[in-house]
Amino acid sequence: MRIVGNGFVASHLREAFDGRFPRVTAIAAGVSSTSVAVAEEFDREAHLLYEVLRESCRERRTVVFFSTASFAMYGAPEAPAAETDPVFPPSVYGRHKLALESCVRSSGADHLILRLSHLIGPRQRAHQLLPALVRQIESGEVTVYDGVYRDLVDVYDLLHALDRLLTDGVTGETLNVVSGRPESVEDIIDGIEKRLGTSVERTRVPGHGAPSRTPVSTARLRKLVPDFTAGSGPPGAYLDRVLDAYVPLYATGQQYAAPG
Repeated sequence: MRIVGNGFVASHLREAFDGRFPRVTAIAAGVSSTSVAVAEEFDREAHLLYEVLRESCRERRTVVFFSTASFAMYGAPEAPAAETDPVFPPSVYGRHKLALESCVRSSGADHLILRLSHLIGPRQRAHQLLPALVRQIESGEVTVYDGVYRDLVDVYDLLHALDRLLTDGVTGETLNVVSGRPESVEDIIDGIEKRLGTSVERTRVPGHGAPSRTPVSTARLRKLVPDFTAGSGPPGAYLDRVLDAYVPLYATGQQYAAPG
């Protein structure tokens, strides 16, 4: 696999797929934060994608493009959002990702588009959700935005799904890779506190209208990858699983520890 990028996702792709799938190019160098609204960053990602798509068409390579299944793409639908549903992205970031998806589909290259929720795992950057929350809680105070939910997915569940899809030769699909179970940030903080054996002061920031909860369907992915386990089990079980695995990695001095 040819991997474009050097960040969190790219490092795990290299670890998992080094020497495998030589006819695949995975683009893991895009804008990764939904809070980014800088035109230069969007332009950089777009031009990189165009270059990879042209090369992939010439060399008949399969392109893996990582998009978003967050609130930025789907908003707050009443029913779990499916990949084939019409979407009206409420943010510049979501509109940017949707436009790039269209470029991938119309390019003529074989492709997989994976819409991701909030990935967690080893070697995340300090500003990303789990390491940032652990750091705040260790400091004794954490900021809580009322009504905010996050769908957490273990990066190893993403890698498993991608492995299965590429092994089976699946192309031309747009797939949500999510747990399908958005968790309130309050519950995530409770879980981190429990594992760190502490309780911290919470600074609350009022929400803006309805809670930003984005339920997303995994039916299409689970049909293709029946053993995809993200979000499985009773309510709260998957959250417990990922917090058990990764909170210790982001405790003081352990940000870059390898997984057990």
